Amino acid sequence: MASTPVESLPESFYLAFLSDLARARQPSPIRSLFPLEATPGLLSLLAGKPNPTTFPFTSFSFSAQAPPVEDGQKAAGDIALTLSGAELAAALQYGPTGGMAPLVDWLHGLQETVHGRLHGEGWTLSVGSGSQDLLSKAITALLNPGDSVLVQSPVYAGVIPLFHSLNCAQIEVEADADGISTVSLRAILEGWPVGKPKPRVLYTIPYGGNPTGATATLSRRKEVLQLAREHNFLIMEDDPYFYLFYGSERTPSYFAMERADSSCAGHPVGRVLRFDSISKILSAGMRIGFASGPAPILRAIDAHTATANLQPASLTQAITHKLLDAWGHDGFLAHTRGVSNFYRIKRDVFEAAMQRHLAGLAEWSAPQSGLFFWFKLLIPGAEDSAQIVRTQAFERGVLALPGTVFLPNGRATAYVRAAFSLLTPDEVDEALKRLRDTILDARAASA
Repeated sequence: MASTPVESLPESFYLAFLSDLARARQPSPIRSLFPLEATPGLLSLLAGKPNPTTFPFTSFSFSAQAPPVEDGQKAAGDIALTLSGAELAAALQYGPTGGMAPLVDWLHGLQETVHGRLHGEGWTLSVGSGSQDLLSKAITALLNPGDSVLVQSPVYAGVIPLFHSLNCAQIEVEADADGISTVSLRAILEGWPVGKPKPRVLYTIPYGGNPTGATATLSRRKEVLQLAREHNFLIMEDDPYFYLFYGSERTPSYFAMERADSSCAGHPVGRVLRFDSISKILSAGMRIGFASGPAPILRAIDAHTATANLQPASLTQAITHKLLDAWGHDGFLAHTRGVSNFYRIKRDVFEAAMQRHLAGLAEWSAPQSGLFFWFKLLIPGAEDSAQIVRTQAFERGVLALPGTVFLPNGRATAYVRAAFSLLTPDEVDEALKRLRDTILDARAASA
């Protein structure tokens, strides 16, 4: 597949998608010239970079797990890694806006290995301070104040304020256990008012959707891509749980599918802007994410970074690359399979406890990826879980999130999101006992 030539949408195509702010943003007068410093023989007087000889750090040494020898089986012992010399100097210095070259190159190779996307085939990649950083900048780059945006609903609570800050009309596309509903999406688009600009962007979490845990089926992904072509919108594929899939059969990403469609059906690539994160698989605190997609959009994101926070942190990038380079792509993927198996076991423990304590008191579908259960409280006459979760459950010593925070319009819902990633089996059992007692009290009060 990867050797078949593909056609990419021309750069001029994206002018209609970039926001007024993105088009008006001027490049950083200093950072835009950084690449020229690599010119052979050049003596740079450009940037006010501190002299690294004044930094007190002489080396950073750390140990990490060796990649599993087999899926789910850890290798014996750790590997010792050290940053020193030129590597350390780069890690302590200002770096490229879109990420340090060794890490960017490694991630390009990962996208080729996992998604079949060759570097240079109409896409590029930038590293950010976590995928949330990149999401925020992408939204600013693609939407004007007051624009309409298609949003899978319920939706990750972290993007709702981003859309609200631009006063966007969040058009909720229904989702169920099979992911985003293409029936709902098609009905919205085909029933769109004549003369009103259609949404230019769809935001979706296709693997382990937060909060629902649902993973979009292959047939739905294919139809979403087709609808994107028919109605001319871009897909923001937010996929932080891609590597936490523990279902029976993995479906390809939108990023991979549009390339496959291009080679077999003649559709140009370039409608997918993909977001990945290491937070769930290496470290949440290192704040490393990366976006892959059309170069004009990534340039707009980088231009925002250059004037906002300059770059993702060099040191955490260097540490991340040191580990990934030692593992290689195969080692990294073996590690992610071990992580996904870990969460599959956690999911099974949590669902078994739900069956013991919440059968008949709640409804749910088991997630195939991610860290969450999304369930409906069965309390006659009660369609709002907020009071029950925030007050009554909390008073009994259990904390979860009411479903209303995941709905763009904030309407009442009987749904609740519970994370199963941290608690021990005994703690899970006790938490769901407490939730059961809370529900029983609420049912008695409503009788």
